[in-house]
Amino acid sequence: MRKIVWQKNGGAAEERLVLKANLHTHTTNSDGIFTPAQIIDMYKDAGYDVINFSDHRKVNKVSEYDGRGMTLISGVELHPMGPRGINWHILAIGVPENFANTNPETGQEAVDSVVNVGGIAFCAHPYWCGLLPSEVMQLKNIAGIEVFNSSCRYIGKELNMYAWDICLDAGREYTALAVDDIHNIRDFCGGWTMICAKSNSYEDIIAALKNGDFYATQGPEFTKLVVNNGVLEAEFTSCQYAVISGRKAKGRAIWVNEFVKDGEFEETTGFKIDLNECPKGLLRIQLCDSQGRYCWSNPICNE
Repeated sequence: MRKIVWQKNGGAAEERLVLKANLHTHTTNSDGIFTPAQIIDMYKDAGYDVINFSDHRKVNKVSEYDGRGMTLISGVELHPMGPRGINWHILAIGVPENFANTNPETGQEAVDSVVNVGGIAFCAHPYWCGLLPSEVMQLKNIAGIEVFNSSCRYIGKELNMYAWDICLDAGREYTALAVDDIHNIRDFCGGWTMICAKSNSYEDIIAALKNGDFYATQGPEFTKLVVNNGVLEAEFTSCQYAVISGRKAKGRAIWVNEFVKDGEFEETTGFKIDLNECPKGLLRIQLCDSQGRYCWSNPICNE
């Protein structure tokens, strides 16, 4: 099983498990074409460890499913009316199987109902919805947004870095997911979330998600991510470049490797940088591999 050296919020660096998760999943219980059993088989065979079942307005009884060794989470996607006549898409992770408020009237009611039962609420694909970052920030107690959504790529709206950065610039410490949002086979394995948990138990996975102990990816993987004595150190699978993005950086971002030589990309597998050289505020690391696939860290506070 994958492992990472992980440190967050000034704690001691420790080795964590890294669990590959699809956290936005639809089945034949709403508008997906695959049954829950087919979804489980597909993701198990693809090397996943965690699935959050999030059918539209309907909670799955995951305790009755054979997870084939994976951790199955009960979730739901909620669609109350939002600003300018746009429906919210609130992705809920970790709600009880008897969760009743599947048709909330407002976005805030949706978020509150999820958080009040111990779940986690994210704003799904804001670009696809047409939601402005300022509108997303009106929701209290959301954990973050989807930075990548595989099912939105067919209309060119799969990436949400702009919305995320605007929220980070405003001081909102939003975490970010990469998801399939699978409805049919074309969405499968487009992006996923790597959860850095103490174990593969349900409790530790939910705790890691609530604490921001995860990262989003389309392929590249972190193997080390620590901040120690004002130094940010990251190690990862081979990439063409790594960027630290923050609101006070010149041009928003700084390159942390000399990634071009004689007009050709050079691969990099890590960096170490003094945070005094980085912009203040909320930073994020963005990696890109030779296939053009991205990986995103969650925000790192540099005040």
